[in-house]
Order: sequence, then structure tokens, then C-alpha cells
Amino acid sequence: MWKKRKPAIQIKSRDELAVMREAGLVVGRTLRRLTEEVRPGITTADLDAIAEESIRSAGATPSFKGYQGFPATICTSVNEEIVHGIPSADKVLRDGDIISIDCGAIVDGWHGDSAVTVPVGEITPDLQRLLEVCEESMWRGIAAGLVDARLSDIGHAVETYVRDQGDYGIVEEYVGHGIGTQMHMDPPVPNYGEAGHGPRLSSGMCFAVEPMVNLGTAATVLLDDDWTVVTGDGARSAHFEHTFAVTEDGPWVLTALDGGASHGFLGRDERIKDGAQP
Repeated sequence: MWKKRKPAIQIKSRDELAVMREAGLVVGRTLRRLTEEVRPGITTADLDAIAEESIRSAGATPSFKGYQGFPATICTSVNEEIVHGIPSADKVLRDGDIISIDCGAIVDGWHGDSAVTVPVGEITPDLQRLLEVCEESMWRGIAAGLVDARLSDIGHAVETYVRDQGDYGIVEEYVGHGIGTQMHMDPPVPNYGEAGHGPRLSSGMCFAVEPMVNLGTAATVLLDDDWTVVTGDGARSAHFEHTFAVTEDGPWVLTALDGGASHGFLGRDERIKDGAQP
């Protein structure tokens, strides 16, 4: 989509990025808590209740609940479900499952958005590798988000890494996005494509990078609930996402609790507090 028009990309000030960091920390802490709660026997509705309590107790508002009619605080996508699974008291997690949890929060009108895929109990080696490949591809995409890079460099980095790891399906119908005063903003951020195309990145731009990688083909099917997306061949799928800001010092991962420092990015929290420019 981004090839057909020139999207207006919102530029955030230092103070606006600081508020987005607050929203990102709410999301990161909520996902950390949910990851700790995932176990055989818990329902996805249980996880949704935990998420809503976590977000609201932090003084934030869930981004997803009510968004275009979505009925829950988080998306919970189990096994062959790729994205947008609706939490349910009837969906009980079992040993060997994988669950993707997508979470968003709003602080003072600014959004954070992140997702993680979590093993339930013991999972098979091929599933563990799927999770590793998907997560690492996200970090490769974030690493490409540099000042003066092109937007398509992000998706190219994601795709190149996944293709090098084996015969995985990279979902194309659902992509990352700009983020700021709305959860979904221009531009779309695909997880594939040639490098060197699209808008040039500038400091203060923010994006959500979210590869969805399948064990089988890239084909998808939308279920009758008009939300849940599953793999076309029933193979399992992983989904990871972080919101990051483009800065002069490199990517600042707003939804990572350490700002991305453990993956080689410069944590910027103290510099922002001290008044440094993005």
C-alpha cells in the first residue's frame, strides 16, 4: 500500500516520545505479567482480565477494547491462530500450545503496542525454533529503522532473516504500522519487500514492527467472527511486535522494558529525562 501514495508520517517531539514511553512501559509490564501467568489450564479470558487490571491500575486505558468493535483488552491467538483471536472462557490452554498475546495501552492520548508468543508448558523443538525465528526477525527489522534509512529497509530485513532460516511462511496480508496519537497510523510497515524504497526515516518517527511467521504456507483465512485470522493450512504461527522510535542514536524500543538495550540498542530513558533531543 505504501508504494501507491506518500503517507504523512507523524513526527514526535521529545516530550511526546516520553509519554509514548510511559504507554510502552505499561504494555511491556502487562505482557511480562501475562507471560508469567501462561500455563496449562488457564483460559484466554483469564488472561484478558489480568491484562485489563494491569493496564487500568497503571492509570492507562486499553487500546484494543472497543476499537472497531473488538470486545476485549488483548488479542489471544492460539496455535494456528495468527492474530486477533478473541479471549474466551471456553479457550483453555493446554501443554504444548503456543499463544500469541497482542496488547496495547493509551497514556494521555499516546499509544503503545506490542506482542509476544509464549509456549504453554513444554513445546516441540520446531515450535521453539519458530518462536526464535519470528522474534529475531522483529529485532532485525527494528535494527534497520535508522535515520535516513528507507521504510522498506525494515521489511527487507525481516524477510531476509526469515528466508535464510528455512521454509517458513511470512504473512503478507497483515503488517506493521505507524503509531502515535492513534494505534494504527500511516505508513503500513510490511514484513517483506526490497530495500531502498518508501519514505526516508527521520528522528521522531514511531513504528510498530510485527512479523507473523507460519510453520507452513503464508496463506491466511478470516474466521466467521470477523476477527480471528488463522493459517490456511492449519500450521502453527508466531507473532512478535514492538513499538520503536527512530532517533539520532538508533532505535529506541518503547515497549521493551530496557528500551532495547539487551539487543544492542541504546536505552534512552535517562537522556530523555535530561532533555536530550530524539
